[in-house]
Amino acid sequence: MTSPSSAIAPLDTARIRADFPILGTLARGKPLVYLDNAGSSQKPRQVIEAITRYYESENANIHRGVHYLSERASELYEGTREGARRFFNARRAHEIIFTRGTTEGMNLVGAGFAQAILKPGDEVIVSTMDHHSVIVPWQQACIRSGAKIVAVPVTPEGELDIEAYVRLLNERTKMVALTWVSNALGTINPVRRIIEEAHARGAAVMLDGAQAAPHLAVDVQAVDCDFFVCSGHKMLGPTGVGVLYGKETWLDRLPPYQTGGGMIDMVTIEQSTWARLPAKFEAGTPDIAAVVGFQAALDYLEAVGLDAVAAHEHELVSYATERVAEVPGLRVIGTTPNKAGVLSLVMEGAHPHDIGTILDQEGVAVRAGHHCCQPLMRHYGLSSTARASFYLYNTREEVDVLVGALHKVREIFS
Repeated sequence: MTSPSSAIAPLDTARIRADFPILGTLARGKPLVYLDNAGSSQKPRQVIEAITRYYESENANIHRGVHYLSERASELYEGTREGARRFFNARRAHEIIFTRGTTEGMNLVGAGFAQAILKPGDEVIVSTMDHHSVIVPWQQACIRSGAKIVAVPVTPEGELDIEAYVRLLNERTKMVALTWVSNALGTINPVRRIIEEAHARGAAVMLDGAQAAPHLAVDVQAVDCDFFVCSGHKMLGPTGVGVLYGKETWLDRLPPYQTGGGMIDMVTIEQSTWARLPAKFEAGTPDIAAVVGFQAALDYLEAVGLDAVAAHEHELVSYATERVAEVPGLRVIGTTPNKAGVLSLVMEGAHPHDIGTILDQEGVAVRAGHHCCQPLMRHYGLSSTARASFYLYNTREEVDVLVGALHKVREIFS
């Protein structure tokens, strides 16, 4: 695996784990080993306290009232927008749109392209590796607009076939929507080259950053993506909040995704005009408390450092890859050396759901299923895998517990 810089100081996992109350849980009478971080991360005390404080002393609707609480809530909400701008290095705060998560952000842009950009004969590129929240919204956008969806294939090692991708690009390509980091394999895709190749042919690029944002330092200006989406709940934040970053020039071209209160400029019975960015895409009352909690999550990750998180996960997944090789009949799906903290596993004679169930009896939480990646599963001739995914609070000792539990699975199905 590609090794991060050895100059990065190791994480103090004992100190970090003390910030996460849920990690003291007993699961089935065993100490919890939480390895479903690609599904959703756990929350530090700082995030929980920020949400509690909001409801106890700052709760009001935003951008509507002139009273103290409304002003305070609005300040916190817009403060998070500026915090997200800094975190992802967007050029302007109004290029940050709050959504419910990655899925809503992808649908927002897909619906806008279907209405305002795509025409019959145009093409949208996705990949076999992508999450359903990438494939399905763009599939629907193509159905509505008459455009065609095409997919970049995946190599046996679990990498995008970049040469095939370059061949797929042409003057009809209007959008390339791809995952930055695979939720099923952990593969880190070469997004800079992907974007450079697309832009050279006049196509826009939208990155699914759901697995990138928690684990890598994301700089949207440096990679020059046109759109980027992520979910707060995968990066220590609450559920119900996500970020859509879009270049101002693109966001101005797209119609609103939802209409109603808060996103209008002028309304008559006959017609309406839209508010400026970002309000144009934020209809109705949002999950204000989640946005406030998301700022606490961003603060936490900034204090720890994403480079340190990436280095910690690299060390863990390297160690885990070595250890699981000791289990007879176990195979890792996705063997590219450039990957984040994900191990997708299959075992001869054992269904992934059985693996997940037996691991749960040992207190080990993993995900078993197709991971919302059915095209990728079909690529490997599988219906599902058991996925262990790591984060900043996981330890080598927890990897050892995982491996011991996998040996028990092997004993049962041998």
